[in-house]
Amino acid sequence: MSLLENIRVFVRVVELGSLSAAGRHMRVSPAVASHRMKELEKHVGVRLFNRTTRQLSPTEHGRLFYEGCLEVLHALEQAEATVAAVGGRPRGAIRVTVPLGLGRRVIGPAIPDFCALYPEIEVRLRLSDYVIDLAREGVEVAIRLAVLGDSSLTMRKICDCERVLCAAPGYLEAQGIPRTPEELLKHRCLLLRYPGSTQFRWPLQTKDGPAKLSISGPFESDDGDILTDWALAGQGIVMKPLFEVAEHLRSGALLPVLTETPPEPVSLAILYPHRRLLAPKIKAFADFMHERCLDDLGKTLQGLSLAELQDTAAL
Repeated sequence: MSLLENIRVFVRVVELGSLSAAGRHMRVSPAVASHRMKELEKHVGVRLFNRTTRQLSPTEHGRLFYEGCLEVLHALEQAEATVAAVGGRPRGAIRVTVPLGLGRRVIGPAIPDFCALYPEIEVRLRLSDYVIDLAREGVEVAIRLAVLGDSSLTMRKICDCERVLCAAPGYLEAQGIPRTPEELLKHRCLLLRYPGSTQFRWPLQTKDGPAKLSISGPFESDDGDILTDWALAGQGIVMKPLFEVAEHLRSGALLPVLTETPPEPVSLAILYPHRRLLAPKIKAFADFMHERCLDDLGKTLQGLSLAELQDTAAL
């Protein structure tokens, strides 16, 4: 078997902690992953893992070997990037993570166009509102819609995106319209919840500066589009990026509230691990999606902004 492929599987087993998870990532069965690890241990002549019924953990030799394998794989990646940059066409697989709403509306529909331009690039798209660890999950590119802080990742900002609080007319008629941020505490707020999520604290822009409200409500989901569906069904107030609910605001199915104290905007950005030389496949993907996002969001939001929504806000 290929020593290099065995090393790739070994690195993923160490990072993910199980043969089955590493197998899924590498698109091989747990049995194949297990066989590759046995072959690798035979090759290096030492035991690389402590095995229990629940997980694998590297031995001291395994940890040392893992660090060396990372250097090998990074060197190979840089060598491939150097050759491709000289004149080769971008090629290879890219694992990408994107938030659900953005992925369904913008990134997913753009993938066929991207692959038509770069037929030797394979895109493996993962849609999730979770903020995942790129290194641990083996993801090379993340397109995120968030308040972005310091990070070890390289960030290429696309634009800032306004957010809006909104609800169905029926909900506001039945429950009343919040006039101040504090009145949100009395309302049914629809929450995006997952491990590590902070969206149960809504950051609003007030005349006295930023204010974070610990809102609550009976419904929560880790899928932002489900929250929009609940809002349309009259179940509460939702906080959404403006582009995700633009059509519903235009039709009147949702009405904006508290437009004078809106949520803080979020940044739309492309992130990828820092590399001395960026792989051509990643650069090609980032360049393409940067332009596509700007174009699609511009069309979606044409004639719609928070300032203009103040005229149609629920009164």
